[in-house]
Amino acid sequence: MRFMGPAAVMLLALAVHGDGVVPGKTAAQADRVLILGNSITLHGPKADIGWHDNWGMAASALAKDYAHLLVQKFTTARQGQAPEFMIGNIAGFERGYASADVNEVLKKYLEFKPDLVVLAIGENIPAPGDPEQEAALLKALQALMTALRADGTNRLFVRGSFWPHAVKDRLLREACVATGGIYVDLSNFAGKEEYFARSERQFEHKGVAGHPGDRGMAAIADAIWEVISAHK
Repeated sequence: MRFMGPAAVMLLALAVHGDGVVPGKTAAQADRVLILGNSITLHGPKADIGWHDNWGMAASALAKDYAHLLVQKFTTARQGQAPEFMIGNIAGFERGYASADVNEVLKKYLEFKPDLVVLAIGENIPAPGDPEQEAALLKALQALMTALRADGTNRLFVRGSFWPHAVKDRLLREACVATGGIYVDLSNFAGKEEYFARSERQFEHKGVAGHPGDRGMAAIADAIWEVISAHK
């Protein structure tokens, strides 16, 4: 396990090769998987909020966050052979999308050359207050997703927000469709109390408690995998 820089990237090289979409392989059989998101995807220790772990907040164990649950599903689909994978936090893009340099944000991730990307952002994006802000956000999301598509040589799956917001989720979906990605809708469970970590155990900080618990993480992984496994 190796962590790379302040973006808290987790890279595990687990034995496969090849760049781009491999002919004859389904999405579920991807060799190189990139999972990008925010603190739900990966967050390092932060003692002042009572978070002491280094995985998706607020799962009870690394193996129970949605990203690692997904990796296990890929491994099963690949007859026990784990894909090479990379997990990263790009919350900085969410908060500063208006001025973000997409190429700089994604540089280390694109160098990984994934053949499948899961993008799980939205929760930290400031809600647009007017059509002009909506247009600016859509443009930024399209730029991010276009870069992640790597000229169409890979597959992109974009997850809706766990903290649902009608406008932001609509723009995520629109950007996804415009760039040739596949959208994963979480609206059947997103925002429901039983999927929050606070419904499972106590936390010092309300912000941590507002993240998905083990049930929420499993639901996110299942929703994403249902779409990936159906995509040929």
